[in-house]
Amino acid sequence: MTQLRRTLGVFDAVVVGLGSMVGAGIFAALGPAARAAGSGLLPALGVAACVAYCNATASARLAARYPASGGTYVYGRERLGVFWGYLAGWSFVVGKTASCAAMALTAGAYLWPEQAHAVAVGAVVALTAVNYRGIQKSALLTRATVALVLAVLTAVVSVLLSSGSGDPGRLAPGADVTAGGVLQAAGLLFFAFAGYARIATLGEEVRDPARTIPRAVPLALGITLLVYAAVAGSVLAVLGPAALAASPAPLADAARAAGAAWLVPLVTVGAAVAALGSLLSLILGVSRTALAMARDGRLPAPLAAVHPRFQVPHHAELAVGAVVALVAATADVRGAIGFSSFGVLVYYGIANAAAWTLGPRERPLALCGLAGCGVLAFTLPLTSVLAGLGVLAAGVVAYAVTRGRPGRPGE
Repeated sequence: MTQLRRTLGVFDAVVVGLGSMVGAGIFAALGPAARAAGSGLLPALGVAACVAYCNATASARLAARYPASGGTYVYGRERLGVFWGYLAGWSFVVGKTASCAAMALTAGAYLWPEQAHAVAVGAVVALTAVNYRGIQKSALLTRATVALVLAVLTAVVSVLLSSGSGDPGRLAPGADVTAGGVLQAAGLLFFAFAGYARIATLGEEVRDPARTIPRAVPLALGITLLVYAAVAGSVLAVLGPAALAASPAPLADAARAAGAAWLVPLVTVGAAVAALGSLLSLILGVSRTALAMARDGRLPAPLAAVHPRFQVPHHAELAVGAVVALVAATADVRGAIGFSSFGVLVYYGIANAAAWTLGPRERPLALCGLAGCGVLAFTLPLTSVLAGLGVLAAGVVAYAVTRGRPGRPGE
């Protein structure tokens, strides 16, 4: 089988991770998280970051050992067995499909709030068409996107902090804070950190993966945490937990509350670029994981087809685009984020279990990551947990049905 070209260094890998995380979370997850945690938003962000760090470490060490496309789908298969690799891949595909819908809805909420669902569906259709023709984001375009988003966030934080409209007292957890609310918010905020998986899934395209991936993952995660803490703190100080929880576009609303309406168009552009950039990356990642699973016989064989002219997994991309468009047309952002978080937490739970098998040195962080994923997954909103369990059960049934067919790798 033809191997992908190894062209990405540490800097490019960090940029890819930043493009996935910064665009994926800061414009989307603050409102739903504030609804769960209230004034405990910042402690929830800290909990999410700790779990993300454990997962990032596990992913980096596994990716250095297995530098092939597929991420935890590969790690679970190699370290735990075929079923666990399959379950990781299934969780990734369904979780990230919901992430795609959340990103499309975020773009809609900032660009045209009254028609957010229509904008979201249109964005999915347009980007699926772009991917179908093999026009992928270059490293240069990704750098430009990250630079623009970081510039917008820097402007937002600077204006909010200098406006005099913020109340530092709103940053301290109050009587409304509960442990369950903080953990649920951490699970929702975890959605925003999950972009470092994009670095691991590029293992086959990274130069010197044993050195590059373990450096790129924590760097991208650390930069993202600093950005999130600054933005979350300044928005919370200006809006307060109640207004933040009710806002579909919190950064724009915070700019208005601070008397900086001139900043709203810039925030709108930054949010749209960030969300659509993340959506493009996510569709690429999901379709290629679906391709790998179809090659192994774990998803329908037609999804393994590669277009003879454009050299992309066109059946997988069309299938992913259709499902994402359906979810974007019918779900809300909080529901999409909750469902996505459940699937991604299962995915990283399996990554931590696989890292446990690497040896005693890896076990403390792997155990913390595994426990953290379990706790956060089952403190998400009940509807997200039940939907996630239902989809996982469907995946197990599909595995049982296909298991007896000949030609399955490793069986």
